[in-house]
Amino acid sequence: MPATPAVPATPAVSVDDAEILARTADAVRDAAAALRERFGDVVRHETREELMRALAVNDDLALGILRPRLSQLRPNAGWVEEELEGGALPPGEWWVVDPAEGNVNHLHALPEWAVTATLVRDNLPVLTAVHLPSTGETYTALAGAGARVDGRPLRVSPTADLGLSIVATSQARPDEPEEVVRRIGASITAMLLDALVVRTAVPATLHLLHVAAGRIDAFWQFAGARADLLPGALLVTEAGGRISDVEGRPWTPQSESFLAAAPAMHTAAVATLGR
Repeated sequence: MPATPAVPATPAVSVDDAEILARTADAVRDAAAALRERFGDVVRHETREELMRALAVNDDLALGILRPRLSQLRPNAGWVEEELEGGALPPGEWWVVDPAEGNVNHLHALPEWAVTATLVRDNLPVLTAVHLPSTGETYTALAGAGARVDGRPLRVSPTADLGLSIVATSQARPDEPEEVVRRIGASITAMLLDALVVRTAVPATLHLLHVAAGRIDAFWQFAGARADLLPGALLVTEAGGRISDVEGRPWTPQSESFLAAAPAMHTAAVATLGR
């Protein structure tokens, strides 16, 4: 099924969507508060199976809060069960949720994790809410109505010189194919030659929040899951940024790469990543 562009050019905003966003933000804050009670000590695991079970416990805890509340808001919306899945969704409304974005960081007592929920309508993100327990901040975006952090408007960076920029990337999922791993490595090398600072870490959403807030000038990733990219895609676009694949073509959930950048930085980032 062909995908439509992930960010609408002239979206329609309804009062209902604004109310849904406010209640979605409440839900992600509550789910994050539950996860925060389990946060603080490094959890050691002897095998991959043990690690995966621990990740699932966090997911299930947050989903137990998110799913009933979000389903009540939009009873007919579908639900994306697997946060690592990519590609286009069937027509209609879907909740795309990452109950513990940066879950592995949570288990290692690292503060870079969040809870995210995005309502997607015919493959277009309509609204998103992301809560960061480490800072207490809640980032929200509503298509056509802007992006905010705790109610304050977000705006991308005005930086135009890649040599003065901070850029970032992330691995899309564990056990990447070797071809993707080598492409990531080559792209980091290219950016190290051209940008001021290159940050590499998971999860993607936290980098994209920084792009929307003007703290980071560009973020790129190869492949990627819907739950990784849709919240940040809407936040960056609503904050005045530009979204594409790394070759500068319109991005959709089916794209094999993703680039979010301040508008004045986009062309230079495409050129560097294309070397």
